[in-house]
Amino acid sequence: MALPDSGISGEEVIPFPEIIELNVGGQVYITRYSTLTSVPDSLLWEMFSQKSAKGLARDTKGRFFVDRDGFLFRYILDYMRDQQLVLPDHFPERGRLQREAEFFNLPELVKLLAPKISKQNSLGDEGCPSDPEDSSPGIDSARSLGSLGAAAAACSSLVPGAMDGKRSGFITIGYRGSYTLGRDSHTDAKFRRVARIMVCGKTSLAKEVFGETLNESRDPDRPPERYTSRYYLKFTFLEQAFDKLADAGFHMVACNSTGTCAFAHEQTDDKIWTSYTEYVFYRE
Repeated sequence: MALPDSGISGEEVIPFPEIIELNVGGQVYITRYSTLTSVPDSLLWEMFSQKSAKGLARDTKGRFFVDRDGFLFRYILDYMRDQQLVLPDHFPERGRLQREAEFFNLPELVKLLAPKISKQNSLGDEGCPSDPEDSSPGIDSARSLGSLGAAAAACSSLVPGAMDGKRSGFITIGYRGSYTLGRDSHTDAKFRRVARIMVCGKTSLAKEVFGETLNESRDPDRPPERYTSRYYLKFTFLEQAFDKLADAGFHMVACNSTGTCAFAHEQTDDKIWTSYTEYVFYRE
């Protein structure tokens, strides 16, 4: 369905529907034509201001395809709606989002994402840069390196672990366990091994601590700034998980356990105890 003629010229009919579906790096977005053309001279404006849509790439379902970061595109699209930048607190992908803004030719958004450092090489109101990728390659190299070096030194003096890129936060480790207890003696208890160690917390922290030993199959597309409770570890040793957390600078601050009891067989007094235990770790 094409847009109706505005009445200015019969030759200016736009060959795009009012509602457009995009496939950006495998993520599907649905938005208005007017949103995609709201910033003149931007890449999306150039794509959807053409007289014909034949030259644009499409996926197998006919959606317009853009081979960029599908998760970060949500912020690009949000900016194009009202030309304002709104990011979550402690957003860790600021440098990557700045590169996406440069690719889509959004200079005002690039300026908003650039680190704010005063002329005296002191930190501005924005505090420490959110990640080491915040510097733009187009800035004068000598001046920008000096400014960023001073900012990094200021950050390291204010925030513990800032120089090594470590961020504060909580990670919770949980597991379910069970054992059968005979009627005669506690020495007859039969323990089952831990079947799965679950990980709850911010995605970026979990990946930093556990790396390749983290199984993300139950929540594979979770953005780094979001939280999850569906990850679990590829190993089943609690001590191994504790060692990794300790090596990353985490300390246990709380733990909790609950249990239930049921008879294993109607004709015996053997009981099956099932428990769920959580350990909460924190890094300053």
